[in-house]
Amino acid sequence: MSSHASDRARVIPLRPVPAEPAEPPRVAEEPAPREPLWRDVVGDVLRRERLAQERTLKDVADAARISMPYLSELERGRKEASSEVLAAAAHALGLGLADLLALTHRRLVRQAQPRPLRPRTAPHRTEAGVRPGPVLLAA
Repeated sequence: MSSHASDRARVIPLRPVPAEPAEPPRVAEEPAPREPLWRDVVGDVLRRERLAQERTLKDVADAARISMPYLSELERGRKEASSEVLAAAAHALGLGLADLLALTHRRLVRQAQPRPLRPRTAPHRTEAGVRPGPVLLAA
């Protein structure tokens, strides 16, 4: 060998050496789901009910004594309706205001994001036929 060669062994690193201490990998957080707007849900309920009855916008708007473009805007969730207008639209569809609110509530509950599960309970009968309380079952 030549006299210019170094006596040190050549080391080839298998992994690059980090310049600074490595940070733990970041987990991409999903954005929090957006809660539905009241006007969107009410509008969807009004539209579904109207379509289920096979009625036109014009027919329902005339019966409710509101303009057809305004009813369309309500159904698409573009306008916030007053309680009077909601009651008129509900009555035009043969519903009471309470019916409209109940249908809207059901839709909101269905659209709600998954919540923590409640423990399931099963009835537990004793010999006397009295239920002492809920029994928690493993999921």
